[in-house]
This record gives sequence, structure tokens and C-alpha cells, in this order.
Amino acid sequence: MTPAEAQDFLRSHHHAVLATFRSDGRPQLSPVGAVVDAEGRVVISTRETAIKARNLRRDPRVSLCVLSDGFYGDWAQVEGTAEIVSLPEAMELLVDYYRAAAGEHPDWDDYRAAMVREKRCVVRFSIERAGPTVAG
Repeated sequence: MTPAEAQDFLRSHHHAVLATFRSDGRPQLSPVGAVVDAEGRVVISTRETAIKARNLRRDPRVSLCVLSDGFYGDWAQVEGTAEIVSLPEAMELLVDYYRAAAGEHPDWDDYRAAMVREKRCVVRFSIERAGPTVAG
């Protein structure tokens, strides 16, 4: 699978498991929703206080396993080097994230207020490696 094929898969499959690294080197796994932005980067919404955000601030290496909605079936793994974008810069990125994952929100003012209240940020990364390249 090429990075471009992985981006195409992510445009229609948003359920994923994000792997970051704990300070002792062991993986920390989190179920997340993931989308692809206009530049082809993977985008995830999280809270500033989440363990994954703390891990990524220390070690930006990231791996993401993207699953089909029915769990079994096609899947993709992508890897990259993450950056975290915090509020207020993240606000319009969070709006774009929501639109890509779920469409239009019924009340964008309420959504924006929730993003501030929840201390949301954006994790994003370019796909440096994608797979699988062979089937079992």
C-alpha cells in the first residue's frame, strides 16, 4: 500500500487505533477517529491532557492502524512524525476535522465552545510509511 492509497482508505474509514510511546518505551494505544486533511495529512482530535498528547510532545513518532467499520476486512497502517496544534490555532482545524468525519454540525458555536471547554488540540502527521504491502 502506498501513502496515497492509505490516504484514500482514510477518507472513507475513520475508526483507528493510535500508537504512541510511553516514557519506558512501551506502546500506548488509543482508539481514535482519524481523517485526512486537504494536504493529505492524517488528523486526529484529542485533549491537551490526554496521555497520547503528552507522549507525542516527548516523542513524536506515531503509528495508526485504520480499520474497516465491520472490524474484519481491509485495513491500513500508517506511520509518521506527529505535530500537535493547540487552541486557538487549532479551532478551524477542529472544525475541518469534524466536517471530514461527520459532516455539518447543527450548532457550530456550541461545537467551538465545547472544543475550548474540553481543551482540544489536533494531532496531525504526514504519512511517511504505509502498509500492508502483502496480504496474509
